[in-house]
Amino acid sequence: MRKINTKAAAIDAAGRLFACPVCGANLYIGDTSLRCGNGHVYDLNKKGTVNFLSAPVKTEYDEEMLAARRRVLQAGFFTPFIDQMRAQLPQHARLLDIGCGEGTPTDMLADRTDLAVGFDISAPAIKLAGALPGDAIFCVADLARLPFADDSFNVIADIFSPGAYAEFERVLAPGGRILKIIPNSGYLHELREALYAGTDKATYSNERVKQHFLERYPDAQIQPITYDFACSSELFADLVRMTPLSWQAPAAQRADLLAHPLSSIQVDVELLTVNI
Repeated sequence: MRKINTKAAAIDAAGRLFACPVCGANLYIGDTSLRCGNGHVYDLNKKGTVNFLSAPVKTEYDEEMLAARRRVLQAGFFTPFIDQMRAQLPQHARLLDIGCGEGTPTDMLADRTDLAVGFDISAPAIKLAGALPGDAIFCVADLARLPFADDSFNVIADIFSPGAYAEFERVLAPGGRILKIIPNSGYLHELREALYAGTDKATYSNERVKQHFLERYPDAQIQPITYDFACSSELFADLVRMTPLSWQAPAAQRADLLAHPLSSIQVDVELLTVNI
């Protein structure tokens, strides 16, 4: 069976899942398109992904950067904290991965779920995600207007993405769980210090993001996760290419960093977990 038909069948089997971003009506599979009762149609492409945006959105996430990110993630860069997220997935999880990028984290979580859906505003990211061989469903969508029906998931995974918490709560079923990863001050600190020495960007605090989350969810559990990731010179170059930290860095500092690759990088994050 072609991939487009496989994904269409998976969407159909998921039942009430997608909602039209234009009118809010439920979307259902008809052949290889999603259709609502008001005549709005969203076609699956040959990889089985679907684009819900009315116009393309320009982002800095180009195909070269996304390919580098995939190589780094598939080498295990996120694996320790993904494993901690996997351990907190309930039975029969229906998972939505917020801002999924090129899809590797979604794919890593999907084998512990009944359903896994990832979305991103970047069409190149979802193009790459669609090439993954797993069962996850991917779409291009806007965080501010999620194309999903009310109560359609019981877990939201949010890795380094902004929180649209009213939308999260709308698409989560009662008792649903949010698993949010935020960076700590030590996250990639070696890159910060090398690229931005002597400036405010050389240090980072997650306090504003964490407090915003805790103000809305004061019962959230906080789990610090810290480890060192060993990398070859090739992986280090990919890591520099994938992280937004390097995109605005002075060219001289970036060139010097790439000329003197580090053998390990610190990953320092917090996993915020709450049932709502």
